[in-house]
Amino acid sequence: MSEPSTNRLIPAGLLFGLLLLPCACWAQTTPPDPKRATEFLAGSAAGLKALQTWYVEETGLWKTTNWWNAANAVTVLENYSKLSDTPDFRSILANTFERNSQKHFLNEYYDDEGWWALGWAGAYELTHEARYLEMAELIFADMAGGWDDTTCGGGIWWKKPKQYKNAIANELFLSVAARLASLTPDAQKRATYLDWAQREWKWFAASGMINSENLVNDGLDAACHNNHRTTWTYNQGVILGGLTVLAKQSDDLKPLQVAQSIALAAISRLTDLDGVLHDPCEPARCGNDATQFKGIFARNLAVLNSAAPVPGFRAFLRRNAESIWKNRDADGRFSVVWSGPADVKNAATQVSALDALVSAAEAEGAGARKPE
Repeated sequence: MSEPSTNRLIPAGLLFGLLLLPCACWAQTTPPDPKRATEFLAGSAAGLKALQTWYVEETGLWKTTNWWNAANAVTVLENYSKLSDTPDFRSILANTFERNSQKHFLNEYYDDEGWWALGWAGAYELTHEARYLEMAELIFADMAGGWDDTTCGGGIWWKKPKQYKNAIANELFLSVAARLASLTPDAQKRATYLDWAQREWKWFAASGMINSENLVNDGLDAACHNNHRTTWTYNQGVILGGLTVLAKQSDDLKPLQVAQSIALAAISRLTDLDGVLHDPCEPARCGNDATQFKGIFARNLAVLNSAAPVPGFRAFLRRNAESIWKNRDADGRFSVVWSGPADVKNAATQVSALDALVSAAEAEGAGARKPE
């Protein structure tokens, strides 16, 4: 797909209204800056060096964080490797895979599985090793077993004991399905994955989880209505990547229009006056999960920006990356708060910030990634 015109996608009225919001990030962005791309990649390299101080070769995981966070660490290593064209982290990917593949990266949480499926899909894209794609497909098959039409008319559960229809599990199901459709060389499989992605998106769009402000709430209540719980940044993020790949695979621009609307709403409503992104649990109540969330938004915004840029996307990524870098500590570690120093620093906060740095480098032209 050639890069679509923004005017063909986002409704002009919505874009105009958002541009009037009091946020500096809505100024017209300057052209991509190769110098900044180089600087952000260099910052990413330094941050990755700090991240790997938490890596345990014997387990293939990172200390100080949870299981699903490790899948996101795998993803940021892959994205950096693609942009910088380095083979340096392939042995880490292989070690993490080999140390943990005996259980096929399955557990009782469908969202955990989705992160690992995306991680191994990315490893296949980077290395072209069939074992990674095969693992992603195996994980997706297990996730598909969580689809249930009898409750809320569809969607997958968050947890296998049929607990909670929520946004993140279903966004990941959409994203994995669309990604596999883009990667598999088998035409029949591609059609099946695309069908799942379209089926998921049709259900999600009608579920009510996208609220009147174009933000995604956490999930559905017992009556299958929007539960109006927190609009976490990662729920605004995963959907962007999923819809971008779905649009490419289905030759349908409508998902991009929705993705742009969600991205614009998140940038305008979930940032401070300087345009820096925040989750409401900051600085000390995010646990080991929410410390990861903001980088996931940045990562997926970069995917959307590569396919359907809007004034402000690149400026947002640049601003957040600059703030992260400015507030690093003497050991090159990044905290949960991107707008200033904070005490919470661990592998999850490091990966989250690295997602933002790598995404900013991509937006400035590093790697020149084409739309998926």
